[in-house]
Amino acid sequence: MIDDTRDILDLVQVILEDAGYEVEVASDGKAGLAAQRRSPADVVITDIFMPDQDGLETIVHLRSEFPDARILACSGGGRFGLAGGYLRTARHLGADAVLSKPFEQEELLQAVRDLLPRRA
Repeated sequence: MIDDTRDILDLVQVILEDAGYEVEVASDGKAGLAAQRRSPADVVITDIFMPDQDGLETIVHLRSEFPDARILACSGGGRFGLAGGYLRTARHLGADAVLSKPFEQEELLQAVRDLLPRRA
């Protein structure tokens, strides 16, 4: 999970770990890419609005370096509340799925389940 808001990182981490997933967190796109290079995740969840390297740029890098990674982009739309446009752009740049913030716990879990390969 890549997000610059500590409370969101903590909440998503707890939700996913309680559901049985391993979670690594990063506070911006650069740190998220470094984590993905160290230990590739099956699903990368990224916020759009972050300092240093935003989520859109992060998606471009992820798609280039890790073409098989599944990407879930999330946004509340920044200070103008324009999540829809940014999430459409995220899809265009390579995000496999998007979620508008705030989202419900079950919405997050369903999005992750939908992105993961089916287990035999």
